[in-house]
Amino acid sequence: MAITAAMVKELRESTGAGMMDAKKALVETDGDMEAAVDWLRTKGLAKAAKKSGRTAAEGLVAVIVDGGKGVAVEVNSETDFVAKNGEFQTMVAGIAKAALGVNTVEELAEADLGGKSVANTLTDKIATIGENMTLRRLEKLEGDVVVSYVHNAATDGMGKIGVLVALTGGDETIGKQIAMHIAAVNPAALSEADLDPAIVEKERQVQIDIARESGKPDAVIEKMIVGRMQKFVAESTLLSQQFVVNPDLTVEAAAKEAGATITGFVRVEVGEGIVVEKEDFAAEVAKAAQG
Repeated sequence: MAITAAMVKELRESTGAGMMDAKKALVETDGDMEAAVDWLRTKGLAKAAKKSGRTAAEGLVAVIVDGGKGVAVEVNSETDFVAKNGEFQTMVAGIAKAALGVNTVEELAEADLGGKSVANTLTDKIATIGENMTLRRLEKLEGDVVVSYVHNAATDGMGKIGVLVALTGGDETIGKQIAMHIAAVNPAALSEADLDPAIVEKERQVQIDIARESGKPDAVIEKMIVGRMQKFVAESTLLSQQFVVNPDLTVEAAAKEAGATITGFVRVEVGEGIVVEKEDFAAEVAKAAQG
């Protein structure tokens, strides 16, 4: 039987499956729509698709370093319970290892993981574990020395916050201390030159508005803004921040004492930036009753 685009569209809309999966299901079942739905369900594809609209804001960040190259990968789940699941953790570790050989999330999704693509592996896990999961971010860092750190680790090399630090000179000890500082303080950039100009301008406008509220003369206000912006830059950039291990030193000075120069860093925290929609209980019950 000829499989038409309209048939594929109908099956996709009823199951939420992907176009290629819907077409394959119809081919396998000779165009029988009900049988195609069952085929998708047995493969876990319809079940996975139905869960794909649910917000996945929990999960894990995995970090791995190979010589002078480090990667940090974020894989999300719906609940922290799944993030503690050994099967999920094994998958995330495999994804992180695969990430060493690619440069983008898109490439990582297509990378091989035990004979299947990472994307297909995720689809299978959605079906077996029963939660939506997403491959969200891949960050890479290279340097003479790259050191990793995981805060709030769930298991070796993965947890809620993953940090990579690149150094010239220095050793694992100072690298780990700097990585811990980054995890705790969350600097916006390495140095003033690396700060997003839009963020700097936004802060400047805020400080101008605050200063004008004081009613002081313009000349005084200008000096106030200069001082406050210097403080903002110092507090926002890694090299200028007070080192948590020794607040008498800046991070840059502490690195220099250890014979190191910091050339870059990556900090990835699970779920940052994801907006989780919340419903009140009455609305949730009403929605369930309608469904």
